[in-house]
Amino acid sequence: MRVFTLHAHNPGPITGAGNWTYVVPGARPLLIDAGVGHPDHLDALDDVLPKGASAVVVTHAHSDHASGAPILCDRWPAASFCKFPWPERDLAAVPWHAIGDATVFETEQGPLQVLHTPGHAPDHLVLWHEDTRTLFGADLLLAGTTVTIPARHGGDLSAYLASLRRIRALAPRVVLPAHGAVIHDAVGLINRYLDHRQQREDQVLAAMAEGRDTVESIASRIYVSLEPALVPLAREGVLAHLRKLADEGRVAAEGESWQLLG
Repeated sequence: MRVFTLHAHNPGPITGAGNWTYVVPGARPLLIDAGVGHPDHLDALDDVLPKGASAVVVTHAHSDHASGAPILCDRWPAASFCKFPWPERDLAAVPWHAIGDATVFETEQGPLQVLHTPGHAPDHLVLWHEDTRTLFGADLLLAGTTVTIPARHGGDLSAYLASLRRIRALAPRVVLPAHGAVIHDAVGLINRYLDHRQQREDQVLAAMAEGRDTVESIASRIYVSLEPALVPLAREGVLAHLRKLADEGRVAAEGESWQLLG
């Protein structure tokens, strides 16, 4: 699929080298993700889209994907700004158009179907180009690392695993992610992700069997020598596993403590 790949210029401990945004060209060009408003990203957009985009699709409300939307909205008043609703997080300065599984964006290269893929965030979506089996994958899949599930901030591990299985059934030929390298073996990566999550769940249960009963103590048992900036994300991941296990009736929370059941 013919696209322009533009960097958002926002490296950091959470974003890694930073975000990719994608322009699908044509008479009604489409921008996937809004970046953070960095001047270099805006200049690149001006070069590729001198008249602006027809539509901007924000894959979810996390700031590295959405915070540039108000600036683009001011620059491109005729554009439609589209995302799956997350009222608690959606920027009020942007006149959002709600989209979901029923939405299809028509492009000169064929239709792009919106697929709601919650888990990393409740509003997370991807775009599927069936003609070339290309997936604009946002934060669903990342080459060389795993995806965080921020349990205290809308993350849901059970929903994420279901989203992975949904995309695996499509067997994408190529995935254009929001971070990192292009993915050419999506099914293999998804299978590794599912195996990894099962291994992490086993580690959580093993730590609890040793008597560790808080998110912090379980995380410290599993994650050794982790960079301080990443410790909160590790704890979020542990909490996501605990909540999944609680939904399955295998653990229960008592205040800040967690207990094995059965």
